[in-house]
Amino acid sequence: MTDARADLDAAVAAIRSGPQGSAVAAVFDFGGTVVDGFDRRRPVRRLLRRRGLTNALVGGIRNGMTDGEYRRYLHHLEQELAGRSEQELDRLGTELFKRTVYGHLYPEAWRLIRTHRAAGHTIVLVSSLTRFQVAPTAVQLDIEHVLYTPMATRDGVLTGYPDGKTLWRNGKAEAFREFAAAHEVDLALSYAYTGVAADLPLLSLVGHPVAVDPDGPLAEIADRQRWTRLSFRPRREPRARDYARTAAAFAGLFGGASFGVVAKSPTGDHQQMADALMEHATGNTLRIAGVDVRVTGAENANSPRPAVFLFNHQSQFDIIIVPAVLGGGVTAIGKKELTKNPVFGPLMRFVGVTFIDRSNTAQAKAALRPVVETLRNGLSIAVSPEGTRSYSPEVGHFKKGAFHIAIQAGVPVIPIVIRNAGEICWRNEMVVRPGTVDVAILDPIDVSEWDPTDLDAEVAGVRQLFIDTLVDWPK
Repeated sequence: MTDARADLDAAVAAIRSGPQGSAVAAVFDFGGTVVDGFDRRRPVRRLLRRRGLTNALVGGIRNGMTDGEYRRYLHHLEQELAGRSEQELDRLGTELFKRTVYGHLYPEAWRLIRTHRAAGHTIVLVSSLTRFQVAPTAVQLDIEHVLYTPMATRDGVLTGYPDGKTLWRNGKAEAFREFAAAHEVDLALSYAYTGVAADLPLLSLVGHPVAVDPDGPLAEIADRQRWTRLSFRPRREPRARDYARTAAAFAGLFGGASFGVVAKSPTGDHQQMADALMEHATGNTLRIAGVDVRVTGAENANSPRPAVFLFNHQSQFDIIIVPAVLGGGVTAIGKKELTKNPVFGPLMRFVGVTFIDRSNTAQAKAALRPVVETLRNGLSIAVSPEGTRSYSPEVGHFKKGAFHIAIQAGVPVIPIVIRNAGEICWRNEMVVRPGTVDVAILDPIDVSEWDPTDLDAEVAGVRQLFIDTLVDWPK
């Protein structure tokens, strides 16, 4: 584990110190490099016995196939795709990513992609699979360029045959070579990441070939050629003890919340009770769940107050992390759907969270008006400017509502950058795994001189602070 992390750190450092700009490309193979393959221990011949479009699309995302396996799989896929509309398949591909594939993304790949993007490199996702399997991941990782095996269509309906060459072996290398020529990419300065010997033609094209968890033949060649080797760790599925620990943690949450309210009830002060609720509820939950929170810039949590605290949102567990690092005197803005959450809904109502209906813009704006008064009365607000949890650590588009509130209330905004919360508790789960979450509370940002009618550049600048911090974490 330590050696793998050190190797990745060295690779990141080399990218940062190397040539910058769009003439340098970083091409990532899809299955086995960006996404951990499905059914990795199941032979392809067993996969082909399972019929159905969903099985065909997901089952093909593997850590490597032989030439014969790929030919058989492609034939199987062609049969399933024939007669389907592109619109249907694009929709299904997106649904499958959100339901299943996102849990198989490699965190190490995210880090490399971020580092290359920060260096201004041209990032390419490449696969021998189809657009419907690959494109949804590219969208979530904000990768503009995607190379895949094209499928022929007639009037928007798939014929069941590839449209030209498949991107297998030399086909993949040729597709990237053509891309490089069209985009003025310098191959000698570029990087390629893959783990199978079938991609040797691709690796041989670039000046920086990287073998990621290489198969036997590629490992021998990589060692002989002294290519960089990296090892990625698959995201861990929850285990029985994780479920048990999570149940105990949420029991502790309610226990801590009750204790906090009762302890401060003699004061008759609702805010003191709310603050005690959050202190004891979050402390109990983190301790029982085995989650350690490391905070950088903790002094910015307390000064200045009141403020609008902005956090990037990957996990439902952010609802525990954010109040834990901010302490008392903070409430939040949340989506209306959270009122239905049996765990967090009642607690959030008690601490004065403002719930907004994102489907109704007029009602959402009206609901936010009292938040300005809340700030003027001395209570801070925590809100995710992304508006919803992301499927990857990539920072989503920022909405402007929180910035308008800060301007109207005359308070600063303070970014809270959270790293690794999505690994502790996946986006679509309530199961918590033990581990460490890093939190960086950045310096306050004065918004008093911002023009409320023209916030695009300022909001983009704040979002960039989150991106830069996740790329280069403060010490």
